[in-house]
Amino acid sequence: MDNTGYCNESSTSDEDMVEIAGATLDFSTTEDVPPLDRDYGSGDNPGMEEVNGVPKLMDLLDDPVPGVGTYEDFNTIDWVREKSKDRDRHREITSKSKESTWALVKSVSDAFSGWLLMLLIGLMSGALAGGIDISAHWMTDLKEGVCLNGFWFNHEHCCWTSNETTFQERDKCPQWKSWAELIIGTTEGPFAYIMNYLMYVCWALLFSFLAVTLVRAFAPYACGSGIPEIKTILSGFIIRGYLGKWTLVIKTITLVLAVSSGLSLGKEGPLVHVACCCGNILCHLFTKYRKNEAKRREVLSAAAAVGVSVAFGAPIGGVLFSLEEVSYYFPLKTLWRSFFAALVAAFTLRSINPFGNSRLVLFYVEFHTPWHLLELIPFILLGIFGGIWGAFFIRANIAWCRRRKTTWLGHYPVLEVLVVTAITAVVAFPNSYTRTSTSELISELFNDCGLLDSSKLCNYDNANVTKSSNELPDRPAGDDVYTAMWQLSLALVFKMLITVVTFGMKVPSGLFIPSMAVGAIAGRLLGIGMEQLAYYHHDWVIFRGWCSPGADCITPGLYAMVGAAACLGGVTRMTVSLVVIMFELTGGLEYIVPLMAAAMTSKWVADAIGREGIYEAHIRLNGYPFLEAKEEFSHKTLAMDVMRPRRSDPPLSVLTQDGMTVEDVETMITETTYSGFPVVVSHESQRLVGFVLRRDLTISIENARQRQDGIVSTSRIFFTEYTPPQPPSSPPPLKLRGIMDLSPFTVTDHTAMDIVVDIFRKLGLRQCLITHNGRLLGIITKKDILKHVAQIAKRDPDSILFN
Repeated sequence: MDNTGYCNESSTSDEDMVEIAGATLDFSTTEDVPPLDRDYGSGDNPGMEEVNGVPKLMDLLDDPVPGVGTYEDFNTIDWVREKSKDRDRHREITSKSKESTWALVKSVSDAFSGWLLMLLIGLMSGALAGGIDISAHWMTDLKEGVCLNGFWFNHEHCCWTSNETTFQERDKCPQWKSWAELIIGTTEGPFAYIMNYLMYVCWALLFSFLAVTLVRAFAPYACGSGIPEIKTILSGFIIRGYLGKWTLVIKTITLVLAVSSGLSLGKEGPLVHVACCCGNILCHLFTKYRKNEAKRREVLSAAAAVGVSVAFGAPIGGVLFSLEEVSYYFPLKTLWRSFFAALVAAFTLRSINPFGNSRLVLFYVEFHTPWHLLELIPFILLGIFGGIWGAFFIRANIAWCRRRKTTWLGHYPVLEVLVVTAITAVVAFPNSYTRTSTSELISELFNDCGLLDSSKLCNYDNANVTKSSNELPDRPAGDDVYTAMWQLSLALVFKMLITVVTFGMKVPSGLFIPSMAVGAIAGRLLGIGMEQLAYYHHDWVIFRGWCSPGADCITPGLYAMVGAAACLGGVTRMTVSLVVIMFELTGGLEYIVPLMAAAMTSKWVADAIGREGIYEAHIRLNGYPFLEAKEEFSHKTLAMDVMRPRRSDPPLSVLTQDGMTVEDVETMITETTYSGFPVVVSHESQRLVGFVLRRDLTISIENARQRQDGIVSTSRIFFTEYTPPQPPSSPPPLKLRGIMDLSPFTVTDHTAMDIVVDIFRKLGLRQCLITHNGRLLGIITKKDILKHVAQIAKRDPDSILFN
């Protein structure tokens, strides 16, 4: 692999490196996986007992070896084994709870630990999200000026207490000074404009430079959205350090910097990564989750729900997002705990009140006019636009990211970020709709115009409107509205192009808000067009029944909301969770049907062009071993067509239950790279006994050599329940039955591959053994499944990364 990313130290071996999101990252750290305890002690050997004067190692079930049952970095976990371990642990605790009061207390605390962990994740994630929101708002305003009362106040807070603020110019007060006013003493004229322009660009470059430098120097995993990697981790993959402490600290800091720089990115996707980091770190406080990878992934599924909950103020949508989009294994117990954690996180965020409006929702809207059935036509048109845009964006972004990985562009991540930031800032400043933060832009586009609105989008001809009227009729658009439409059209083109090159850079970058901005702009433009069409042609057949003169029948803000949902759905392919997030985000509960129509249309159109969503596309681009649960396997192949060894390959490497020495096993481990070995009765019979993982075998032999005197290369290894008597002169045997899986999953050689693929998906298997009339024939691993699926789809099977 070409090591062209962040880590260039010569001391790191190639095995410890893997390329993630276009950057070569270091896997030599073990930050979020407990290190193996190799200090086994000295002196007496507690694992030894003597039989007829000959020392014998006790069964590993009685004397567990540290490290056995853990996984190497960048390996797939064995879901079946992990769930079995947890069931055994739970049975043991339950049986002991009847013996004493203390054991009962431990049993109750073990049962309550999951809920306590959810509480801690919700509190920690909510607090971090509130801090990120407040900091990003302040630093975004810092590009335009500073508050004299206290530099830590953003623009809005600075002018809250001012008595000199007028309603027409509510964003102007003496306490807030622009940079031109501070430096050259004036706010008018070309020099003031140029000075504000320069300061805006300089602050943007400073923020983005700090973000990319911190990511490069301290936590390469902090770049990007994080959702593709989290989906891969939740499918049972090990990526050490990706959810570690340093990643959490650096991602939190650089997320604020990246959003404040004005780049076309959002903080919502990265907040899912932040919440999962919180969940993974807090898992180490509880033995039940620290020592079981499957249980930890249940917690991470709930943490993903928490991330969306604090990102949008949408706790129910967060739970559905985790269920629909991210999680691989989502039992009912995880659903309840996700709901509780999302509730706690939302309550914490509401207590912090980062938006200053005493509401949890980010874009609260209050439309006064119900929608009409005929408006479903433009809503479906917005869905078509969202689907086309989503498919175009995915293809363009993947092509750009592939170019980044294969050309000189990937060698200079800092330069790339600075160039994109400079282009973004220079183009964005002249247009008031791109100069403001994307969240403020979406909020303005969702807004339903009233008499007191000072936005250019609301500058209609109000000559015929009485001040006492509560609802505004449709009115002719003023000059400011047409100017705003031109600016929005330019902003739409700019956002569509710049987001393609921004997503995937070496800074934290989310895709939710930029996608919603594209859709909201398109929706608002269509909404104003429909409004003016209804005003000037209210006698047309389509308007005659419900849009009489002087009535308020078209709401442009609703079109913006539907367009935002359509574009976000086209990019991510979400449906149910998207609609719930949108009505939680806006409070527009009565507009579920338009949102549903646009979301489904968007998904259908986007799926017709390309089946993959943006996260699945990035998973495939980076070669992650992810078996997509949504894809259907319809090819008529059999297990014997996919299994190894092939006809031309050497025979399968197997262990015999009682006929091999330590030297034989160590030689097999040295000469092969397999992650595990089947155990058979003998080479002649090939009757299956069990399966042993390579890592467990290596650790057990190393442990035996250190702890037991007399273990030499000629010592016999037994996987049988009873060890036969040994000659007095022979070295002590090594009994390893305790590390063997006695119930490996097997299928016959004529099992259809669609069934095998379904078994791998639903049980989370690492490998499956193939038999014929009870004799072992071969093995199918998850890697074989993924390569077979890639070959059928005419993709490069060697692009999938494994250890």
